[in-house]
Amino acid sequence: MNRTKAARERVPFWLRWLIPVVLVLVWLGLAGIGGPTFGRLEEVSSNDQASFLPASAEATEAQDWQAKFRDSDEVPGIVVIENSGAFTPAQLGEVAGLRTKIEELKLGSAVIGPIPSEDGRAVQFVAPIGDSVEVKEAVKELRDTVAEGAPAGMQTYVTGPAGLAADLTAAFGGIDGILLLVALSAVFVILLVVYRSLLLPIMVLLTSVFALCAAILLVFGMAKAGWIQLNGQSQGILSILVIGAATDYALLFVARFREALTHTTNRTAAVLTAWKASFEPILASGATVIIALLCLLFSDLNSNKALGPVAAAGIVCSLFAALTLLPAFMALLGRAAFWPFRPKLVPADQREPELVTGLEGQKGLWRATGSLVSRRPRTIWIGSVLLLVAASAGLLQLKANGVPQTDVILTASNAVDGQDALARHFDAGSGSPAVVVADQGRAQEVLDAVKAADGVGEAYLLAQGSVPITGAPGAPSDPDVREGKVLINATLNSAADSLEAEEAVKALRNDVKAVDPGALVGGVTATALDTNTTAQRDLVIIIPVVLVVILFILMLLLRSVVAPVLLVLSVVLSYAAAMGVSALVFNNLLGFPGADATVPLFGFVFLVALGVDYNIFLMSRVREESIKHGTRPGILRGLGVTGGVITSAGVVLAATFAALGVIPIMFLVQLAFIVAFGVLLDTVLVRSLLVPALAYDIGPKIWWPGKLARSRTAPAEKPREPGVEPLEEVPSR
Repeated sequence: MNRTKAARERVPFWLRWLIPVVLVLVWLGLAGIGGPTFGRLEEVSSNDQASFLPASAEATEAQDWQAKFRDSDEVPGIVVIENSGAFTPAQLGEVAGLRTKIEELKLGSAVIGPIPSEDGRAVQFVAPIGDSVEVKEAVKELRDTVAEGAPAGMQTYVTGPAGLAADLTAAFGGIDGILLLVALSAVFVILLVVYRSLLLPIMVLLTSVFALCAAILLVFGMAKAGWIQLNGQSQGILSILVIGAATDYALLFVARFREALTHTTNRTAAVLTAWKASFEPILASGATVIIALLCLLFSDLNSNKALGPVAAAGIVCSLFAALTLLPAFMALLGRAAFWPFRPKLVPADQREPELVTGLEGQKGLWRATGSLVSRRPRTIWIGSVLLLVAASAGLLQLKANGVPQTDVILTASNAVDGQDALARHFDAGSGSPAVVVADQGRAQEVLDAVKAADGVGEAYLLAQGSVPITGAPGAPSDPDVREGKVLINATLNSAADSLEAEEAVKALRNDVKAVDPGALVGGVTATALDTNTTAQRDLVIIIPVVLVVILFILMLLLRSVVAPVLLVLSVVLSYAAAMGVSALVFNNLLGFPGADATVPLFGFVFLVALGVDYNIFLMSRVREESIKHGTRPGILRGLGVTGGVITSAGVVLAATFAALGVIPIMFLVQLAFIVAFGVLLDTVLVRSLLVPALAYDIGPKIWWPGKLARSRTAPAEKPREPGVEPLEEVPSR
């Protein structure tokens, strides 16, 4: 009792109480400001196509020219009214009256229509929506007006770019509430099961939530200043990434804190010991993820460039929360954080048992795993590699060349149904034409080439006042010329978001450039095509950069070359296996038509960066134990003491990313499965079996060229664990 009291008195008041309280108050302040900002992200978020455009692509340049031919950035909404039979003259007259009602909404410039279909069973209007109007609300008003004003028994749709953007925004609507609730609930349940404590899970979740509040505040500021382009996609990933990463870092600190409490009754001393032991691996892990995410800045896609700093900001906040707020909580609570199963003080002579095999003091699953690794290391790592290679074969079935925009939304969508109605009765590309920008002197030649191109239904030059030059008697003859350029609109025979339309745009570009080498082809289809092409190029550029960065960080952390190289190779193989299995699931179980072209890149960045996290947690502890006991005992000791915490962290991260599946967007559902499955694969197979077995088989040379690679022979008389091969080396001192 007196010794405990004396130990407490030796800890200054400012260290025991003042600093922890100040840290908690600072984070409370950040949460108080950042929490309400969550609801304001829509002010600086955009889900329109411009936020995903390649920064340097033909479609982007064409869009810039297109903007010069209009007075405002209007988005076309296509109204489709479909009848089961041919319209009667009376019905056509009733439908024609809708134009006045639509214009009374004052959504944008003049409404075009009604335009009847050739089969007489559908009518369409083009209702431009101005840039000063909220698209989601405007589309809702438009749908209500058309549904009320259309003749009884007819189907009405609002589709086109405006309708699809509105439905996409609605699909992202669950990001602020449902996604966060599902993710936090999953984490809380897992932590309850792991720690069997009521208070500790709350402290860990508060750390994650406060980190998210700080990240929201930081991201909002960057978006408000115009430094980044925020969209629903990056917003959802930010929430999941921060919760998962902050919880992972918190679990590592908690494990070292719990271990420190078995050595001392002084909670402040335990916090300092845990902080010193966990600081380096947490910092290395966070730095790895941050730098890997910032490599997305090398992407030519605006959406990728935006996600890099957004997600990196989230990891920075997670890092600071885990290294400041959680230690403050633990310093104030001490053993009470683990109630009712508080860690007990271990006698001094039992704290650091002398290791012969590395299995001393272990029990249960991780003792059995370590024993298996030590008996058959080569069999285990070769078998693990073969299993991962077999799973990687599914990569041959991965279809990541983009999907039609109408397939992106996985729930019922009026806009998607409207696109189908358009395809049934009109040129499928109506409302979303391909746009050709050509020199004024070659306008007619380019127009003729466009009309003759495969996949083009009709084409016209834009005249002054946005009137089409049709060539009919009485039609205006002077095209609208801006800076020596003219604009041609070409309606495609295929739906604007289809693969057939993309092929038509490819052919159209070849045809018009043969006439005018400086001509540009843009529009919705061209943008999708250039986005896919750019995403595939990004894979070739960004993946090597990320691997080099991660390799360099691991070399600094482990003071070795061999171990980092093997760790990076193991994570890459794990990624390939995860993508292979995912491809089989997407194609055969979920029936997806394909995947967005950015899915492989995002999957790589998250899986490789996060997968290396667990290897950092493992190998940093293995190195620590190897310095004390030798490489092979250190491997088994490190595997045993980190097994529970790393597996828990992997399950938590997988659960949080799986929560992305509640948002009915194909990209997010696919990313959720890839990362969740990949993290579990990496945690269960790669980190638990492949890496320890490979390192055990190689022995001290795993640390080459560091000092740990040089060893001397262990005393022959030391006993060994039954069934475990004798050790032949311990590190030099």
